[in-house]
Amino acid sequence: MRKSATLALAGGLVLAACVVVPQVADAPMAKEAAAQAEAPRYDLGRPYIGGPLSGGESLIHPPPEAGSTRMTIDEEANARSLSLRGSPRWEQAARDADLGENWYGRAFSCAAGVRISPEATPRIANLLRRAGTDFGMSTGAVKDVFKRPRPFTVNGSTSCTPQEEEALRGNGSYPSGHSAIGYGTALVLASLLPDRAAELAKRGRGYANSRWVCNVHWYSDTVESQAFAGATFARLQSNPDFQADYAAAREEAASLAPAPVDEICAAEAENPGA
Repeated sequence: MRKSATLALAGGLVLAACVVVPQVADAPMAKEAAAQAEAPRYDLGRPYIGGPLSGGESLIHPPPEAGSTRMTIDEEANARSLSLRGSPRWEQAARDADLGENWYGRAFSCAAGVRISPEATPRIANLLRRAGTDFGMSTGAVKDVFKRPRPFTVNGSTSCTPQEEEALRGNGSYPSGHSAIGYGTALVLASLLPDRAAELAKRGRGYANSRWVCNVHWYSDTVESQAFAGATFARLQSNPDFQADYAAAREEAASLAPAPVDEICAAEAENPGA
């Protein structure tokens, strides 16, 4: 399941990247490289819907034009992102960029007030992994239409995830699929844990903001992605498979005990947004 989701995303809708195993003469080195290549890069599941958001091109404006007020806002936010380099907020953005194992638990357990993980909350984990793929894929067609260059290719400065830059260069910036994943996940969790809705929505917005803080997206990329997340969440609610998994996740959520605040939550509270 994870491998198929990785291929779907690498096929062009979230982070168009793949791992290439180099040809090396030493057999042990080749074996180790192959093992690393097989490790799941994206902890995402089989989508409920699949494909981009229908009608997505009519949902948002075209990217800001040079010299426009919207572009000025984007440029000012980008300048701020570069001033945050090396700060705790920059480090938070790098953590939010990681879609590896249990990314949803690491990103949202603090805001949810409960421990979220495949072990502690398997039904919620399944729901978030599958819905996350739909959120990420929702922006793909519009990205291809606009093909907006990412800020790190314009300003010449590195991002908070330099290891991803080569793969991201040819992947459109507008709107942000990664932001849609984060904000959409916050919406799903807020519906499961309504008493924490404000905290989760705030964290979802901060997660989206992490993309422009990271210098891999413009501010408007992250803002517009939230509309894709909302529309995709609405679509998911009419999907029978999502409905069944959601009911199971909601039952699980009702039985969860509050989690203690730890050092990660304390650091996140100090850097909630941007």
